[in-house]
Amino acid sequence: MNSYIFLDNVRFFAYHGVGEQEREVGNEFVINLRLKVDIARAAETDDVTHTVSYADVYESVKAEMDIPSKLLEHACGRIVKRLFRTFPAVKGIELKLAKRNPPMGADMDAAGVEVHCERA
Repeated sequence: MNSYIFLDNVRFFAYHGVGEQEREVGNEFVINLRLKVDIARAAETDDVTHTVSYADVYESVKAEMDIPSKLLEHACGRIVKRLFRTFPAVKGIELKLAKRNPPMGADMDAAGVEVHCERA
């Protein structure tokens, strides 16, 4: 059985962007995250220590979003590394990071990057 812990449409105000103004003014970002985790023991024991706390995952993601990057790819890379380092039970990560209303003159909701990684 495959099992996952997820955070959907988590919103952050952060200072990521290639342009200097983006890093000064900031923008709204949205993260969708899915972590491959074996939840079988937690399902039996009802004990959070037998799973990955999504509240703790949120705090890790927030800490990385608070560090400005020029590229969303860089922010994603940092988030993935931190999650694998902090949560040994995580076997895989699917992460989508989107910038709302990117300053490029297009009529769109968001633009961003998506990564899928398995623990090495």
